[in-house]
Amino acid sequence: MKKQAIFGGTFDPIHNGHLHIAYEALYKLNLDKIIFIPSGNPPHKFYREITDGYIRYEMVNMAIREEEKFELSDYEIKKSGFSYTYETLEYFKNSFQDIQWYFLTGVDCLMELDGWKNIDKIMEICELVVFNRPGFNKWAILRQKERVEKKYNKKIIFLDIPLLDISSTDVRRLIKENKNVRYFLPEGVYNTIKELKLYI
Repeated sequence: MKKQAIFGGTFDPIHNGHLHIAYEALYKLNLDKIIFIPSGNPPHKFYREITDGYIRYEMVNMAIREEEKFELSDYEIKKSGFSYTYETLEYFKNSFQDIQWYFLTGVDCLMELDGWKNIDKIMEICELVVFNRPGFNKWAILRQKERVEKKYNKKIIFLDIPLLDISSTDVRRLIKENKNVRYFLPEGVYNTIKELKLYI
């Protein structure tokens, strides 16, 4: 059975930290493929304006197109209404047979997991893979992991990987401040941002 992971995110913009996480997951979990899914209309991001979905899609395409084990899907940005993780996972599970699915998400999501819609279905469909992020205490993460595992009777994979302290929020802020962000971004992403004058 093939092992494939879904890596969802706003990717506004995608940066080298995202790629670092994807490669670590690819190697550590021995995955056959990682599917990047730019979010469409995420219910938890209503507080700020998000760059058009197809621009974010193209930036992800620029970032991953040379890696044969990375794939890109426009499922969520084509979808009307809010984008819920459980619906995305159901779609992929029903569309492709004989695949063990994994879902990659940050530890910040683990801390808020009880607020997710239909978390029981998410746990049923896939293996939840949580990666660390700057600013989170490892022991607090492990306590929350244990609590969630007991509550839903399902193991969670914690990827305790070396961190690249980069966030899309910081990238957008630095661009607005007219500072150089080239070293945070794949070349194609940087060029797209410059060409379209994003985040200024």
